Amino acid sequence: MKYILPIILIALFVVCGCAAAGKTGSSGTGSAYKHITQEEAKEMMARDDGHVIVDVRRRDEYDAGHIPGAILIPNESIGNEAPEALQDYDQVILVYCRSGNRSKQASKKLAAMGFTNVFEFGGINSWTGEIVTE
Repeated sequence: MKYILPIILIALFVVCGCAAAGKTGSSGTGSAYKHITQEEAKEMMARDDGHVIVDVRRRDEYDAGHIPGAILIPNESIGNEAPEALQDYDQVILVYCRSGNRSKQASKKLAAMGFTNVFEFGGINSWTGEIVTE
């Protein structure tokens, strides 16, 4: 009977500690990116809200075909400092790559830097919208 109170206190500590950790988001800094469908991305692109579409593939992949209006910021170039083309930390940022792997990596890095409206929508290989080449 004398061990019940310590056990209850330990259990309460563990439960409360896990609940608090879950609120920080995927980056551990309080911000996280959100995965959205490509249909949701198309709806967001149709709005005139100052959003930016970011292609995180390599230059050769971008040149072979990209979503209209997308800017190129290769995933490999995203480090610990904000990319020059992204200076508004509250701007809506729509991120894609070829298959969805690099877009998740890049979105996680951007969210960890403090960008608050990062939306990742997968890869261009399943994009049904317009694609342009330059």
